[in-house]
Amino acid sequence: MGAKDAVGRYGEKIAARYLVEAGWVVLDRNWRGTRGELDVVARDGDVLVVVEVKTRRGTAYGHPAEAVTQDKIARLRRLTGEWMATHPVRPASVRIDVVAVVLPQAGAAQVEHLVGVS
Repeated sequence: MGAKDAVGRYGEKIAARYLVEAGWVVLDRNWRGTRGELDVVARDGDVLVVVEVKTRRGTAYGHPAEAVTQDKIARLRRLTGEWMATHPVRPASVRIDVVAVVLPQAGAAQVEHLVGVS
């Protein structure tokens, strides 16, 4: 695992902990479908939420959430359908969120949760 992968996995761990502390139930992490991966699949009440986690060590190259393009959202939608087809979950609704994690050189990680990006 390279340094970039390690930063990404660490950010996903921080994001999952953030969601659990907010009262969510994490159903899956790093689920691999036929055309990609879902970072976190969780339940927020009766809503199924697919969470794309973007982590950066700073904002010199822009905010982490800026890396979530319309193409990425379309891929997440397809993967969400695939995930739902293989799991016995029937939520009231489904949405896609982004959790952006910035890891500063010193201090705690900065977490920003963007709800319903699609």
